[in-house]
Amino acid sequence: MLLVVAAVTFGIFFMVPKLTGTDPALLYVGKIADHAAVEGIRHKMGLDKSIVEQFWLFLKGVFVGRDFNAGVDVTHCYAPCLGYSFKTEQEVFPLLLSRVGVDISLAVGASVLWLLLGTATGIVSALRRGTALDRISMTVALAGVSLPMYFTGLVALAVFVHQLGWFPNTYTEFADDPVSWFQGLVLPWITLAFLFAATYARLSRATLLDVLGEDYIRTARAKGLKEPVVIGKHAMRSTLTPILTVFGMDLGGLLGGAVLTEKTFNLRGLGYEAVQSISSSDLPVIMGVTMFAAFFIIMASLVVDLLYAVVDPKVKLA
Repeated sequence: MLLVVAAVTFGIFFMVPKLTGTDPALLYVGKIADHAAVEGIRHKMGLDKSIVEQFWLFLKGVFVGRDFNAGVDVTHCYAPCLGYSFKTEQEVFPLLLSRVGVDISLAVGASVLWLLLGTATGIVSALRRGTALDRISMTVALAGVSLPMYFTGLVALAVFVHQLGWFPNTYTEFADDPVSWFQGLVLPWITLAFLFAATYARLSRATLLDVLGEDYIRTARAKGLKEPVVIGKHAMRSTLTPILTVFGMDLGGLLGGAVLTEKTFNLRGLGYEAVQSISSSDLPVIMGVTMFAAFFIIMASLVVDLLYAVVDPKVKLA
């Protein structure tokens, strides 16, 4: 799957520009460079080769590194080599690796909140179906699903940062100051968790209501099992399966860059870097972010598939 993503992404970023008359070499040296400079960078970066050869060199660089050779000027890019930025001339992989810590901090903290709060809210609403608590919970969940991040995030910044001054609007690395790191991420965590928790609340409520109508749940109750055992041991295992699926995809997607959240709260992670690179047509960095996101989503899907057998014994029997 990663190979397919790499091939499609490489084709989009390096073949399509040629079809539209855009020369990637000009993005390296600038439009005012002379012809000799353009030809030199085209030869050094391998842009004068066929698209198949370029893709092969790209894959080779990912696994074993790559030499960018222009006669006496040889630059070695260590594996995994994703190329060099058009604008800063930095290696793409170390650049993105320095940004991914922000996304890990944001995604892990927010995912714990939305998974616990959203699932708990949905379960309580399903068990108290038709009550005032159920209606209020689903109304709040509907609001959470409907409100976009660039609205809730800006409102949260205006109220809790600029007016009340409860939280700072800066991000600090965990290694530099753990307390400031935590304080700077509390508001993004809560805001992001509010949006995702709404989806999980609705999903867990609907799934649990369907499961409670199954024959094996009625059988468990007919045997005289206590209601907490019926819910916790039998109903919840089937309820968690679709939640686990969605959670894996959401977490993998956020690890690849939470664009709106990072732009709203000025968090310089992969999503922020992607927006900056798109605005400056920095193709190698955009491709690198895409590869990072694909890697995290595929790995999250793999982990979810392996966890199915742990959560639901019926999967193991199948």
